[in-house]
Amino acid sequence: MPEGKVTQGIAIATVVAFLVLWLGGWLDTASVLGGFIPARVSQLVQVPGAVPIWLTPLSATLVHAGALHIGLNLVMFLFVGRFVEGVIGGGPSLVLYLVGAYAAALGQYAAGPGSAVPMVGASGAISATFGAYAVFFSRSRARAIGPISPFVVRVVWLAAGWIFVQTLIGLASVGGVQVAIAAHIGGFIAGLALARPLLLWRYRGA
Repeated sequence: MPEGKVTQGIAIATVVAFLVLWLGGWLDTASVLGGFIPARVSQLVQVPGAVPIWLTPLSATLVHAGALHIGLNLVMFLFVGRFVEGVIGGGPSLVLYLVGAYAAALGQYAAGPGSAVPMVGASGAISATFGAYAVFFSRSRARAIGPISPFVVRVVWLAAGWIFVQTLIGLASVGGVQVAIAAHIGGFIAGLALARPLLLWRYRGA
């Protein structure tokens, strides 16, 4: 398995942030101050002391609802992210993750611009990595469905599986965690769109 230094760095930073918030008893406060809230973008609510709205797609990736939420997210990210990083390199992998965070926020905003529920967790950004993984490692084991190619069928299955896992995490978490399906879709689409351009960027001087 590729080493994936950038992938590991992102995972370590995410864990450290979670532990600081969890041990300090600040998870709920951080969700409001650092989570992405669509209603803030729509200027329907004000949150005194909150992270600037344009930074919340990033700060939200460092806030998780609990140990199960962050644990399963990072296990899957470390596996998939290392392979993607092995293909496109560290710098492009970081770009993919950051753009995925904003694409996830955009998807969540488009689905509910008036929502005052904070979106937290790294799964939206990780979805972009999954999207790139689907491009690079999806093989035509799936069968075509009518005019839909095996590749597209495989990609849709991967996206559905990822969202299903997130839904299970939400149901299993204490008190339940609302799953931001639109955010996952936004991140996944970003990964699909950026995979090949980032690969070309890595080898632009070759």
